[in-house]
Amino acid sequence: MSQDRPSDAPDTREELPAIEFASPGRFSIHNPEEISKDVAHVEPAPFVLGEHLSLERFSEANAARAHALALVQQARLELCLYSPDGEPWLYNHSALRDACQRFLLQSPKARLRILLGDSQRMIRHGHVLLQLCRKFTSQTDIRLRHPEYPDSGDAYLLVDQRAYLRRPEVDSYAGYAWYHEPAKGRQRANLFEQHWNTSQFDPNLRSLPL
Repeated sequence: MSQDRPSDAPDTREELPAIEFASPGRFSIHNPEEISKDVAHVEPAPFVLGEHLSLERFSEANAARAHALALVQQARLELCLYSPDGEPWLYNHSALRDACQRFLLQSPKARLRILLGDSQRMIRHGHVLLQLCRKFTSQTDIRLRHPEYPDSGDAYLLVDQRAYLRRPEVDSYAGYAWYHEPAKGRQRANLFEQHWNTSQFDPNLRSLPL
C-alpha cells in the first residue's frame, strides 16, 4: 500500500471478473485401430486356389471382400498388395486380419509386402494390416510407391505369384479374381517388383502408436 494514501481512504480498485474454467474432460493418448464399421461379417468366396480355373468378376464391395478373404486364407508363401491407400473398405476388417495373421504364423518363410500410393489414411485412422506389419516385423514390409515412377493406375492383391484380385479402376468396386493363373500371376509379380525396387521407406509406417 502507498504511504501517501490515508489508511482510511476507500479502496477504489475494481475487482476483476472471475475466470471461468471448463474442464476438457477425459481424454486418451491410445490410438486404437478402426475396423470398417460397414463390414458386419465376411464370408470367403467358395473357390479353391490352384483348382478353380475360371475368371471371377465382381462389381460390389461385398463380393470383392469375399474374394480377397478367400485368397488370403489360402495363401502359403507370399502376399503382395499394391494399393492407393490400403483400401479400408476392402481390407480393414477383422476376418482379413485373422486370415493374414494365420498366414504369417503358419511358416517363418511367409511374407507380406504392401506398397502404397499414400500412407496417411492408414496412419491417421488405423488399419489391421498396419497393425500386423508392426507386430510381424521380420515377415512384413510396407513402403510407399516412388512418386516419379509410373503408376499402374490400378489396385491388386497377388497371392503366391499364381492368383490375384485386381481392380482396374481404384475408384470403383468392380474387378476380377483369378484363383489359378500362373502365367498372369508371374507377370503381375514382375510388375510389383518393378514398383517395389524403386519404392521409398516411410518411418511413420513402422512407428508404434501412443
